[in-house]
Amino acid sequence: MKTENMTVNVEGIIIGEGNPLVVIAGPCVVESRELAFKVARDAKKVTEKLGIPYIYKSSYKKANRTSGKTFMGIGVDEALTILSEVKKEFDLPILTDVHSEEEAKMAADVADVLQIPAFLCRQTELLEAAGRTGKVVNIKKGQFMAPEDMRLQADKVREAGNQNVMLTERGASFGYHNLVVDMRSLVIMKESGCPVILDATHSLQLPGGEKDRTGGQPQFIFPIARAGAAVGVDGVFLETHPDPSKALSDAATQLRFDLFEPLLTQIKKIDAARREFGP
Repeated sequence: MKTENMTVNVEGIIIGEGNPLVVIAGPCVVESRELAFKVARDAKKVTEKLGIPYIYKSSYKKANRTSGKTFMGIGVDEALTILSEVKKEFDLPILTDVHSEEEAKMAADVADVLQIPAFLCRQTELLEAAGRTGKVVNIKKGQFMAPEDMRLQADKVREAGNQNVMLTERGASFGYHNLVVDMRSLVIMKESGCPVILDATHSLQLPGGEKDRTGGQPQFIFPIARAGAAVGVDGVFLETHPDPSKALSDAATQLRFDLFEPLLTQIKKIDAARREFGP
């Protein structure tokens, strides 16, 4: 059953229902003020040049780790302060992950979009708490979830009194240590009425593929992002870093920043060509 299509408004950026393709991008996790400012400044420059709406993303804490010994963050208070500074300095909307009801309330003081991690996409109380903040809620589809079942997760937020919900595809488990993107899921999730985003970097993870950490296949970021634009997603999510090999989290899948503008140039052209043929 198809639900009436809806849009969400993120600080003046309208997402969904034929509005311009949006890009959500930034480092996986807040590593330092210097890195956050550099990526925000450079990414804003690129997106303004290309005329693409831009939302800055970075996690203030990484709670879902392959190993308990891997980096989780520089500290919640410091990381949220840095995100707040990015928002003010560059006049950018902020997206960040939340992992509990308490975190939803805390992060809502800084972020414009609260993201529900894929592993937590069925946590009813978390979804309800995020919904009650009134912020836009972006729910990542669990690697274990069928796309049609994501409507029920969106409904949990809506029933909390918040219609501002987006759904994000980030790959489905394909055996062990592997993910695959079923492009049909992008169309199926749109039947929920929510804007649909494609995460073109997490979709290429190899979970636990490097023993104590997650591996990845970043050579496929361009093909996956281009395919999503051709299908007709409302936005593309990318984790990007000046030097992914030195990233403290998700080093195996972050897009090298010097490739950010070439990729966005391509997906904008593909999105424009797709629009010539209609929905």
